[in-house]
Amino acid sequence: MKIVFATNNQHKLSEIRSILGESVEVLSLKDIGCDVDIPETGTTLEENALQKAQYVYDHYHIDCFADDTGLEVNALNGAPGVYSARYAGEGHDSEANMTKLLKELGENNNRKARFRTVIALIQKKNVCPCGCTSIKEIHQFEGIVEGEIIRERRGGEGFGYDPIFQPEGYDKTFAELGMEIKNHISHRARAVQKLAEYLLKK
Repeated sequence: MKIVFATNNQHKLSEIRSILGESVEVLSLKDIGCDVDIPETGTTLEENALQKAQYVYDHYHIDCFADDTGLEVNALNGAPGVYSARYAGEGHDSEANMTKLLKELGENNNRKARFRTVIALIQKKNVCPCGCTSIKEIHQFEGIVEGEIIRERRGGEGFGYDPIFQPEGYDKTFAELGMEIKNHISHRARAVQKLAEYLLKK
């Protein structure tokens, strides 16, 4: 089975290819010749994920999925949320994002937070056996991991906010745990697991 993941982020691609295994060939935007910076103008993770998947499906007519992830911090009323990747500006600068978040939290002792990933999948479904008519099916999958924001960066693996997010039940950050463990417990892993179960049962 071939399917497009609407991203060129190598970290995300490696993570998802590892989870899905050899039964699904995951193509990137680059693999299908798409070099457009697909807009993400939604106000929710659900809207952004669907917007990206819809763009690829409409322009390339191929089954695809897209994700959007947000870090939701309780003491900041769910911020940065849908704006996590560009919290400190449009440059998607992880260091600047972490610096701003730690500054916003300050000495607040309520460090509870969660990562949430939403995946939107669009597939073509043939309505009749000969394939002369078809419709598109849209499915969404969500993955959540609870945890807390620590006070200083720890660890050198992962990406984004991983060095300051410590998942519940662990004494290490995502950036310290390593990809193998993260791929089993992360928000994206949980959403992708639901996606994989759906794809592989078909």
